[in-house]
Amino acid sequence: MAGPWRRPRSVVAAAASCAKAASSCFFSSPWWRRGAQRQVWGVFEVANLNKFVTEESVVLPRRKTWDKLAVLQALASTVHRDPTASHSVFQDDPYLTPRTSTEFRLFFMSKESGENAAKYIVNKHPRFFEKDIAEPHIPGLMPENMELQLEEVTEAALKERIQLRKVKAAVDMYDQLRQAGTSVSLETSNSLLDLLCFYGDREPVQATHSVDNRELEEQEEGVEGRKQRGSMWRTSDITCMKWSEKNNAERMFSLMPEKNAHSYCAMIRGMVKHRAHSKAFDMYTDLLNNRLKGDVYTFNALISSAVEVKNKYVERWDLIEGLLKEMAQQNVQPNLLTFNCVLKSLGQCGSLGRSMALQTLSEMSVLHIEPSLATYDHLLGVFYKSVISACGPTDIIYEVVDEIEGKNFYPQDPADANFFSNAMRICLDIKDVQLAYRLHRVVEMGENWKMMGDMSQQTSYCGRFLNLLCMMEHLDVALKWYKELVPSMFYPNSEGMLDLLQALDAASRLDMIPRIWKDIKQLGHGYRPVIVEEVLALMAREKQPSETQLAFADCAADVHEVQERSRIPLDWTATSLGNCALLFARAGRTQETWSMLQLFKKHNRVPSDLVISEVLSCIKQSNNPDQALHLVKLAADFSLQSTSKLAEKVRKDFQLSEEQR
Repeated sequence: MAGPWRRPRSVVAAAASCAKAASSCFFSSPWWRRGAQRQVWGVFEVANLNKFVTEESVVLPRRKTWDKLAVLQALASTVHRDPTASHSVFQDDPYLTPRTSTEFRLFFMSKESGENAAKYIVNKHPRFFEKDIAEPHIPGLMPENMELQLEEVTEAALKERIQLRKVKAAVDMYDQLRQAGTSVSLETSNSLLDLLCFYGDREPVQATHSVDNRELEEQEEGVEGRKQRGSMWRTSDITCMKWSEKNNAERMFSLMPEKNAHSYCAMIRGMVKHRAHSKAFDMYTDLLNNRLKGDVYTFNALISSAVEVKNKYVERWDLIEGLLKEMAQQNVQPNLLTFNCVLKSLGQCGSLGRSMALQTLSEMSVLHIEPSLATYDHLLGVFYKSVISACGPTDIIYEVVDEIEGKNFYPQDPADANFFSNAMRICLDIKDVQLAYRLHRVVEMGENWKMMGDMSQQTSYCGRFLNLLCMMEHLDVALKWYKELVPSMFYPNSEGMLDLLQALDAASRLDMIPRIWKDIKQLGHGYRPVIVEEVLALMAREKQPSETQLAFADCAADVHEVQERSRIPLDWTATSLGNCALLFARAGRTQETWSMLQLFKKHNRVPSDLVISEVLSCIKQSNNPDQALHLVKLAADFSLQSTSKLAEKVRKDFQLSEEQR
């Protein structure tokens, strides 16, 4: 019987089981923890075991304290994802259920835009939303009061503007207080400095609105610099402004009569955030000259900036190592983000980063800091690059998956959301489908699926997983996962559908193409030339049984109809027109075949000899000599070299009158 009423085993058996579990944990632990375990194993093993053996009673709690959400969590555990339904984010409004990948992106962005617009209206006009109908009261549903209540020139009014994040109003109030000769406390001055450094001397709402041309030029310069270094740029790079010269933060910092470590640390973090990396290190030098100490967040920011101020790999690591030593000298305890910043920087230190990354993990183990998903992501970034490394492949990915299996993760670092997508990319690069299965089981465990990131990262993960399955697995298994993931998890792009078509070709299951074409059309890829040409080429490559040929002809007719209804008609190539004609001819559909031949003239294309031969065979089945003569004339109009042979074959296979001969 499970639960607290389970009968306990004997004390000796429990002790033996405990020792066995501890031993197995040691031998199965990764390489970076074994050294630390060897240090403590011999010291505490006997003491802990004896303590456990002397325990003779089990104390049961008299009362179980339940979480406030325990009932909701129990109910949620009974509900599972429906693979046939769209994503849960679209289930509030059935009219916004996407049917194509384009609608998926459009509706998702529309939903977020609507939420942001609603928040803006509620916070802009809170007086219209003061009625509280929720019982019990839910503060998060009530509008924020963003209007200023204090108009007099006092420090309390300055604090109010800082709390409401009114950057310009707070700066104006600070200047008025100084002009009036009123002293501002150090705590309030630091709060204002935090506000200015965080928002880059801008109003928070301007981050989502247009900015002037000068700011846009600075943004473009920053993004272009990142592109030249080959690093990935994000939307946050566009909205994150560069640190301007002599801004209000620097002006206020210079005017402060008294400064403490918090003041310097705020400036350093603000400069790093707004890409003034060299100034940040200069400010850190001033902090040391004033015999002050930085906090852990300041050191984290400086460590992440090391790769921006140094060009050589050795110089970057020397700077990072020096910062870590200074943290030890100042008795600043590193946290998880510190080591994540180190590993992220080591990803831009070439081959030097590989050896130092393992030492960094050892330090984390010694300090009893558990890695997060971002830690593993940065570690994979050190050992697996987009280009082939000179050192060859490594087994780090297997060690990482061994470590994360059976664990539940929760957000600790903004970069946690990058792990699963990047790990699946590595599985795809090394073509290891079993490793991909193990990684996917980690995603499905508990609430780890929440760590997959936004819709773009989730689509990337599922697309790579499906690509690997189509490449390495049996077709039935790939189709099973295809039905499991689409459309509840993601909508595949055109490359994903091409992978599925290639899987059908490799498994010699071309008879399933008409079924896949329906999904292609529903997902909005029926207008893409590369998809259309691949579908037609696979169906027309070989002759199939009569039943399959009829299904192929129906599919070709649907393809033609889709292109005719399109606002931007397909630029028919000779190959695609020929494949359609072949499919109609092999199915004995003479009228559609002849219509496709007319399209050759319309689009100024020339049919191949194989197409003409198949069309003649179709005409022969219907025994229509007039159409056979028209076919000969059409071949002559196209100046085909096989026209004479075609005419001879028509005279031989058809009963022609003297006039027709």
